[in-house]
Amino acid sequence: MADLLTETKSKRLIALDVFRGATIALMIMVNNPGSWSHIYAPLGHAKWFGCTPTDLVFPFFLFIVGVAMWISFNKFDHKLSSEAGKKILRRTILIFLIGLGLNILRPVDSFAEIFTKLRIVGVLQRIALCYGIGSVLVLTLDKKRVAWVAGGMLAFYWLLLTATGGFAIEGTLARRFDLWILGTNHVYNGYGMPFDPEGFLSTIPAIVSVILGYFTGSLITAEPDRKALVKKMISRGLLFTIGGLLWGLFFPIGKPIWTSSYVLYTGGLAMIVLGIAILFIDVLGHKNWTKPFVVFGANPLFIFVFSGLIAKMLVYVFRWKDATGNVVTLKTWLYDQVFVPLAGGSPINGSLLFALTLIVIYWLICDVLYRRRILIKI
Repeated sequence: MADLLTETKSKRLIALDVFRGATIALMIMVNNPGSWSHIYAPLGHAKWFGCTPTDLVFPFFLFIVGVAMWISFNKFDHKLSSEAGKKILRRTILIFLIGLGLNILRPVDSFAEIFTKLRIVGVLQRIALCYGIGSVLVLTLDKKRVAWVAGGMLAFYWLLLTATGGFAIEGTLARRFDLWILGTNHVYNGYGMPFDPEGFLSTIPAIVSVILGYFTGSLITAEPDRKALVKKMISRGLLFTIGGLLWGLFFPIGKPIWTSSYVLYTGGLAMIVLGIAILFIDVLGHKNWTKPFVVFGANPLFIFVFSGLIAKMLVYVFRWKDATGNVVTLKTWLYDQVFVPLAGGSPINGSLLFALTLIVIYWLICDVLYRRRILIKI
């Protein structure tokens, strides 16, 4: 991912860095409210079907991974070689293990529980699998075959879920498959029952989110006329978005099981947003406001992992018991004693202020790295 900074700068596509930086900033904000009980509706996920602004963050990030893959694989002439294979395998394993390591960092009653109740998958694990499998597909097949395979994956996933229990959480195959492979102790439990929104079966359509980004990267480098590029990106983005909405009548748009309609809908919106960014930045030349986002996007996976570590430390490491014997975490103390008062006593505004403060802190860290030209590659 970090390779993209140098590549896009050399091609004067600052819009890519801005899009990536804005996505990372939004990801940090929605992942770090002061209180999960007090968040504005757009900053929360849809409960099952539907799509809020928060539900756009993850597919946008996978889309950007795909764009970065196109640029990065130019050095391999977009063919799977020994060197390319080693790079893909190393990065896939490393990102997956980092995600697994973050899952390990939690309070447990015994050493054995670290492993007996360890969640296997997660956001970074899905990024790793989508990057790894997507890379192999685009480097071993020509673009036409990749498009057919991507379409086949979306259709297969739709038909498979339709034929095996439907789309509701209780009976969907996406849940039952993960429970069969992983067991109830190794999946997420935030839906009132064991179910993992980053499970293995729902990773199949998520791979297509990366492939859409890869094809967009191809279009960006193939079309030298920026105005023509913007028209193509927005028009194709509209087609995908509308296609996703229409498919959603039969296979509802939803992030938890990463429905095929969700892939088309969010992929289309990603194309539109990036196209508009290219219009304003690269065509119209409005670049004065871009630096904060470019800085944030220079080390995307690093700052995501770092923010995850800090979030866990605020809850699991820095904690104590108050006079009544109740456990108080540093996060809850800061929220109650600092941010809610600063927000005039408003719990929801205090929660938002907490998240915005973390964004500022992480941006300052990214700015130091950016000024020193330090790109932490994962």
